[in-house]
Amino acid sequence: MKDNVIQLDVSIMGQAYKLSCKEGEDKALLAAVAYLNEKMCTIRDAAKIKGNDRIAVMAALGVTAELLSTKSPEGPLSGLSIADVKQKINHMHEVLDKALTPQENLF
Repeated sequence: MKDNVIQLDVSIMGQAYKLSCKEGEDKALLAAVAYLNEKMCTIRDAAKIKGNDRIAVMAALGVTAELLSTKSPEGPLSGLSIADVKQKINHMHEVLDKALTPQENLF
């Protein structure tokens, strides 16, 4: 079965783009667009950088640094896969549920 592809009209720093993604991935793509737009607008408004291409490169470097810091040996997610992170989150939910269940009986 072939994945359905949808097109989204988005705006980044006032520039219109038509992007494609698989059906069901649109929310993640829109979140990425919003994040990038925020980063680029912040750089544009705070720095003396001229030109959208330079702003885009600076934003890409910032986002890349954020990503790499989570993968670095000192980073909070070092050595963990996404599955490991999900497992840890599920375990935290279980611990919280066990701790909060007795509290619910008080009310």
